[in-house]
Amino acid sequence: MTTRRSVLAGASALVFAALARPALAAPILTVSTPMAPPEWALLQRELLKANEEACAAFFARYFDERGWLRAVERWGANDGPDDAIENVNDWPTLHALGAGDQVLAMAKKAFEGNVAQYTAAKTREVPFAREGMYFREFPVMTDWQHLSEGLSVFNLLGLSDPNDPRYRDRVKRFSGFYTGEDKAVPNYDPKLKIIRSMITGSKGPMLRQATPLDWAGDRFDPTNFFMEHGESTYEETLHHYDEYGDVVGDAPLNLQATSLVLNAYMLDHEPKYRDWIVSYVDAWIERAKANGDVLPSKIGLDGKIGGPKGQWWSGTYGWGFSPVVPQTGKREDRNRVPRAVVGFLNAYLLTGDDKYLDVWRRQNDVINAQKKTVDGKLMTPRMYGPKGWYGYAPGEYRLNGLEIWYMSQKASDRARAADHPWVSYLEGKDAGYPVKALRTDLERVRARAQAQRDDTTSPDTRLADATLDINPASVTALIHLMEGGIQIARPPWSGTSPAQGGALHYARLRWFDPERRRAGIPPDVSALVEKLGEDETVVTLINTNQVVARTVTVQGGAYAEHQILSAAVGEGAPTVVESSAFTLRLAPGAGARLTLRMKRYTNAPTLSFPWERA
Repeated sequence: MTTRRSVLAGASALVFAALARPALAAPILTVSTPMAPPEWALLQRELLKANEEACAAFFARYFDERGWLRAVERWGANDGPDDAIENVNDWPTLHALGAGDQVLAMAKKAFEGNVAQYTAAKTREVPFAREGMYFREFPVMTDWQHLSEGLSVFNLLGLSDPNDPRYRDRVKRFSGFYTGEDKAVPNYDPKLKIIRSMITGSKGPMLRQATPLDWAGDRFDPTNFFMEHGESTYEETLHHYDEYGDVVGDAPLNLQATSLVLNAYMLDHEPKYRDWIVSYVDAWIERAKANGDVLPSKIGLDGKIGGPKGQWWSGTYGWGFSPVVPQTGKREDRNRVPRAVVGFLNAYLLTGDDKYLDVWRRQNDVINAQKKTVDGKLMTPRMYGPKGWYGYAPGEYRLNGLEIWYMSQKASDRARAADHPWVSYLEGKDAGYPVKALRTDLERVRARAQAQRDDTTSPDTRLADATLDINPASVTALIHLMEGGIQIARPPWSGTSPAQGGALHYARLRWFDPERRRAGIPPDVSALVEKLGEDETVVTLINTNQVVARTVTVQGGAYAEHQILSAAVGEGAPTVVESSAFTLRLAPGAGARLTLRMKRYTNAPTLSFPWERA
C-alpha cells in the first residue's frame, strides 16, 4: 500500500497518493492549484482533435478496406513501395502524443496493407522484383535512403504497441537481415564491419553495377501522372539514374539500419543488437579518423576507404555525386552523407558516449576550414570531387548542428548550430512562439484537408507519391512543445523540412495514460516544455477539464533513457523521484509548472511502458 502524506501546504499541494493501478514504484504526486487554461493549452487539444479527424478523412479517401493504397503500383526510387506507406507518416507519432486509438489502428492497417500490396505487386523488367516487390515482408533490394523512408511508420509503431507479436517478430527478423544473424541474407560482413552494398534488402546485397532500370522501374507512360522530378517521358525517368551505378560496397546511408536494430534492442535488451550498433558505428568513426575527419562515402568490399579506385568521395549519393538532370542538362548536387547522422544519434541514445557526436563536430570543422569569401559573402562547400571541395553555399556549414546541440545541450554546440524559432523560445526570446507554432500547424491541417477535398485524381491516375504532400498529420509543434522533442529533418534543418525517413523519436519527455493503459497524454491534459537544460527540464501541465480529474505518467526521454531525479511543483520543495518515470494526479481545472532535475542518457532505452517496469 502507498502511504498518503502531505508534502506541500496551500493551494498548490503536492502529496503522495494511491491509485487503483499505480504506474510504478516512484512517487505519485497531486497538483490541485487552479489554472485557467491558457491559449496554448486549448490549441494543443484542438490540434490533436483536428489531426485525428483529418487523418480519418484522408484514410477513407485514399486507402481501401484492406489498407491498400488506392494508386498505381510501381517499383522505383521515384515512386514505389516506400512512397506508398509514407502517406501515413507521423501517424504513429500522433497517437503516441495522445491522439485517439483510431489513428494507430489506421497506421497499422496501412502498414499491413502495404506489406500485402507490394508482396503481390511484381515487376516485368526489373530483375530482382519479378516475384514480388517485397519478400519476407521487406523490400527485396533498394538503397537505405528509400528503405529508411519506407520504414518511417514501422520504426515508430513500437512507441504505442511494443508488445504486438507481429511487430516484435518483424523488427527482429528485419534486423537479422543486417546484423549477419540471418545467413540467408548476406548483407553484412562481420569481419570487415561493412554492409556490402548501398542497395540491399531481404534478398541480399546488389554486388554488381546498378542500372537505370533498377532505379526507375518498369516502362510506363508518365503523361497522366504527377511526376515529382518533372519528367514528361519514361526516357527522362530512366536517364535520371544514368549515373547511379556505383553501389557496391558500404556507404554512410547504410547507418540508417541502426534505427531498425535499436528498436530490436529496446524490446528485450538482447546484447547482440547493442553490440552490433556499437561495433558498426565505431567502424565508421575509425574510417572518418583515417580520412582526415571526414566520413568517406565509399568503402570497398575489402573494407578499404574509397573502393577499388581509392576515391573516398565516390559512390552514389556520396560527396562527389552531382549527376546530370535530363530535363535541364545541368548537374545537381545530391550528397546524402548528412542523413547518416541518424546512426550516430542512435548510438548516442544507446550509450550516452560523446564520441558519436564529436565525429560530426570534427567533420564540420574540416568543411568550415574551406570557407572563402565570394562577392563579400562567406561561403562553405557541400561537395568534394577529384578537384577538391565544391558546391559552395552561403554561410558556415552547420548541417546537423541543431541535432548535435539537442543531444549534448552544450553551449559550445549551441554556438555551432543554426538559429530556430523553437530554440529561441526555449532561450526566453519569444514568449508568443507556442501559440504561433500551434496555429501554424492547425492551419496546415486545414489546408491539407482542403487539398484532399479539392483533389480530382482517381486511383488509376495517381502514383504512390501523389498524395504525400496532403497527408494532414502535423506533429512538429506538438513534439517541440509537449515533449521538448526534436523531429530529425532532412537537411537543411528547418521547421518546414520533411522529417528524415526512418528516424527514431527523440524527446526530453513522453506522456502516458495510466488509467487507459496506453501511450500519449490523457484527454483534456496539455503540456508545455518551457526550458531545456543539461540537467533540468521545466514544463507546465494543465487539466483543461473543469469537472474530471486526470492522471498522467511522465517519462524521461522517448525511450526512458533519462532518469528523473526529482520533481518540484511551482516554488515548492523538490520531491525525490529517482526513476525513469513518475505519475501525477491533476485535479479538475488544475495546473502547475514542474521543474524536473534529470540525469540524461543514463538508462538503457526501452520500448516498455512505465507500469511494465515497476
